[in-house]
Amino acid sequence: MSRIVRAGLIQCSNPINDETRPVKDIQAAMLEKHLPMVHEAGKQGVKILGLQEIFNGPYFCPSKDVRWYDAAEEVPGPTTEVFVPIAKKYGMAIVVPVYEREMAGVYYNTAIVIDADGKYLGKYRKTHIPDVNPGFFEKFYFRPGNLGYPVFQTQYAKVGLYICYDRHFPEGARLLGMNGAEVVFNPSATVAGLSQYLWKLEQPAHAVANGYFVAASNRVGTEAPWNIGKFYGTSYICDPRGQMLAVGSEDKDELVIADMNMDQIEEVRRTWQFYRDRRPDLYEGLVKP
Repeated sequence: MSRIVRAGLIQCSNPINDETRPVKDIQAAMLEKHLPMVHEAGKQGVKILGLQEIFNGPYFCPSKDVRWYDAAEEVPGPTTEVFVPIAKKYGMAIVVPVYEREMAGVYYNTAIVIDADGKYLGKYRKTHIPDVNPGFFEKFYFRPGNLGYPVFQTQYAKVGLYICYDRHFPEGARLLGMNGAEVVFNPSATVAGLSQYLWKLEQPAHAVANGYFVAASNRVGTEAPWNIGKFYGTSYICDPRGQMLAVGSEDKDELVIADMNMDQIEEVRRTWQFYRDRRPDLYEGLVKP
């Protein structure tokens, strides 16, 4: 009998496009907007749900403003506590991306993994931090991740994580596969322009090269006052052959759902023996500074 796991992604716009409002007010509004969609995912039988990058706020990185440090929280912390009972209620594992505060002045772009029984499994910290003008001054806000590429054994599948800009780097994508990932969630905040054509190119390629599913989420809408461009949504779930199972729209809040046949991983890897045929003895150049 096939092992079918229903995956879900939420793409959502920011309901408060007023940068003068208190940070906590904006976060509260974003959380309240997400919660009905999270509950809907549970009602529709989603077993692993992924939210977008720093889901409970705007993408504030087009600016360099220390007030956004107030958006950071401990992990596990208050947002974890919000999602634990929801995970238990529906028997649904949840990937929750937040802005993490490790200590004063030390912050990370982080994704939390909560299992279907409400257990906090751990976190991943975004590894590759862009500093690109205009619009992506992430080094002002985030320290590069230092937890490597963990894989989390949920009740339904082994989950790996990448975050947004990480997707441009195949090395971590391969390590996630080598560490046992069956599905890799990539929460993102990316706008139309330079990298849009790569959105549906790079990550399906990771899925094919590594024989796992990819679930990539992206927010929608524009966010004032920065107005760096349109977040184009099109969140998607693709299989180990790189085929799209479900794709979201470009311009509306949406719950994207697909059923993943996990037996397909074995089937694909028996055909494409990329792990068998690797030559790590010849790859020393990959880790040279």
